[in-house]
Amino acid sequence: MNVLAALFLAATVALLTGCGGESKSDKSEADSISAPLNEITKLGEIPSIMSEGLTEEEKAELRDQIMPGGVGDVKAAEEKFKALMADARAGDPAAQNSLGVMYYTGEAVSKTLSGQVLNTDPELAAGWFFRAAEQGYADAQFNLGLMYANGEGVPQDLTQAAELFKSAAEQGHVDAQNNLGAMYFTGEGVDRDEKKAVEWFKKAAAQGNEDAQANLDAIKASGK
Repeated sequence: MNVLAALFLAATVALLTGCGGESKSDKSEADSISAPLNEITKLGEIPSIMSEGLTEEEKAELRDQIMPGGVGDVKAAEEKFKALMADARAGDPAAQNSLGVMYYTGEAVSKTLSGQVLNTDPELAAGWFFRAAEQGYADAQFNLGLMYANGEGVPQDLTQAAELFKSAAEQGHVDAQNNLGAMYFTGEGVDRDEKKAVEWFKKAAAQGNEDAQANLDAIKASGK
């Protein structure tokens, strides 16, 4: 997965209580599992999920491998953006997704019809993610799923978010697998199904996702 082309969500399970309230055991189980957390990865940065445990030398080597040329060089960055825009308009899903990230994080500047400069543009970001997601691009499906889940740039729609996560998860997108597991566990956007939740957590954990493994451990500790 291109780490520059993803909005990373370390989604762990947050248990929901029913209308009848929660028992003491239910509360203990809920307290043992942390709530979802977002991490937005900007151009020029290495996601913490990728750099954890690396030495500074290893981080520098990784940065050279994954960072685009021109970061820190304004003129080169402008030329890169123009080329990226051309590729995106030509239908390249990777470029479309990368543009979405740039507009979401504020790396790319946009303006309203009245000329007001926007620091970030989630609506434009969602539009580019949508174009790439339509082509089956897993990172874009995941990113657009996050936007639907959070109601950013698009109306909040957990059902749509779950569908997008599933599309990405079926292609092996590890964060989408973990998120989908979380949604099945809580019943958000899908019918609650603990068996399916565990299946997706296992798929993500098998790829080294620590949050998914933590979710599996929490479920096991609860005796389920």
